[in-house]
Amino acid sequence: MAEQELSPQLELHEGEEIVEVIELNQSEAAAGDLANEVEEEEDEDDGSWVTEDDETMEVVRDDSDLTFSRHTKAVFCLGLDPRSNSLAVTGGEDDMAFVWRLTDGEVLLECTGHKDSIVSASFSHDSALVVTGDMSGLIKVWKVETKEEVWSFEVGDLQWVEWHPCAHVLLAGTDEGSCWMWKIPSGECKTFPGTGCQATCGKIFPDGYRSVIGYEDGTVRVWDLKQGSLLNIVQGQDSHQGPLTCLATNDAGSLVLTGSVDCTAKLLNPLTGKVVGVFSIQNSIKECVEKEQMEDAESNSNSVESVGFCRVLPLVAVGFLDGTMGIWDVPSQTLRHKWQLQAGIVQLLWENHSPIIYTGSLDGAVRIWDARSGRMESECCGHAAEILDFVVNKEASVIVTASGDRTAKVFYLQRPDR
Repeated sequence: MAEQELSPQLELHEGEEIVEVIELNQSEAAAGDLANEVEEEEDEDDGSWVTEDDETMEVVRDDSDLTFSRHTKAVFCLGLDPRSNSLAVTGGEDDMAFVWRLTDGEVLLECTGHKDSIVSASFSHDSALVVTGDMSGLIKVWKVETKEEVWSFEVGDLQWVEWHPCAHVLLAGTDEGSCWMWKIPSGECKTFPGTGCQATCGKIFPDGYRSVIGYEDGTVRVWDLKQGSLLNIVQGQDSHQGPLTCLATNDAGSLVLTGSVDCTAKLLNPLTGKVVGVFSIQNSIKECVEKEQMEDAESNSNSVESVGFCRVLPLVAVGFLDGTMGIWDVPSQTLRHKWQLQAGIVQLLWENHSPIIYTGSLDGAVRIWDARSGRMESECCGHAAEILDFVVNKEASVIVTASGDRTAKVFYLQRPDR
C-alpha cells in the first residue's frame, strides 16, 4: 500500500478504516536485528531478577552518550526534573534511588532508608522535591537543594505514586485498593476508598482538581480531589474484562484512555462516566490479515501496556505486550497505522509539540516514529536487557532510559550522525 500522509485536518475517505499496516521486518530494524525477547525469572535465593541461564541480550551497538551504573540490580523507574531537564532520579530493585546529573552522571543525592524495591521515583512540578516509593509502601520525599528527607509515610503494598501537576501534593495507590493524598511536607491527608482490589494505575487531571484511578477488577473511578467525593464510575458492561494496566488523560481533561489485560483500550468521558470508544487491534484488522495469522496472534498471551494522547493532532496510541502498536484517529475511531515489532512494548510517549511517538521495548531499544507517515525515524540501542522505564525531555532532545541490565542511559538526539 502506498504511504499516505496525515493532513492536519485528518480527512478520511468514506468507509476507510486503516491508512497503513506496517510490519517491521529485518530491513526496517535499522542497523541490527532485534534481539530475542529475554525471559525473566525471580531468583529464589535473593529475589533478584535474572535472565534465563543467567544470560543477557547481545548488545549490537551502544548509541548512548552516558551510562549510569550505580545501581546493583535492575533499574525499575526514573524521572526527569521538569524545570531544567538536567537531573534524573532512578530507583531500583537494590532498594536505592539516586538523583544524578545527566551531563556527567555525578550523584547529587542518595535516597537511602528504603526496605524494598523502589517502584516509583519522580520530581515535583517545580523540581524542588523528589519522591521515592518502594513496594512495601514506604514513601519518602527529599528536598533536592538541601539533600534532606523532609517527609515520609508508610501505607500498604504500593502500586504507584504521582505528583500533582502544580502543587506539592502526592497521590498514591495501594494493593488493597485505597488511594492516599498528602500535602507535602505538612502531611495533611485524604483517602479515597477502594473496592478491596488493587488500585493498579492513576492520574491527576491537568486541571488539578480531579483524578482518575483504574482498578484490578476492571473498573475506573473519577474522584474530586478537594471534596474527596466520587464523581463517576465505569463498571458493569462498560468496564474492562480484566485489570487495568495503564491510563492517560488529554490536555483538556475531557477524555480518558484506559488499557487492560483484556487487550482493549477504552476512551471514556470522565464527566458522564460513559465509554465513547473501544480500540482493539484484533477487531480493527480482522478484514486486513489472513485468518491463520489472527488465530495465531489471539492464542498468545497479550495485554495493553501503555496508552497516550497526541498533543497536536486528534490521535491516540496503544502499545501491546506482543509488540503491536496502533495509532487511531479519535473523531472517526479508525486505525491509521499499525506497527508490529518483534519485542513487546513496555511504554510509549508522545512528544509535546509534534506527532512523534517513542516506544520502549523488551529488546532494550527505544524507537522513534512519525505518526503522520507511520515510519520509524530512528532507534536508540545499547541496553543488554529490557527497557523498564524511559522519559523524553520537553525539547525532545534527550531520552533517559532505565533497564533490567542494572543501568540507566542518556541519549542525546540532536547530533549530526542522527
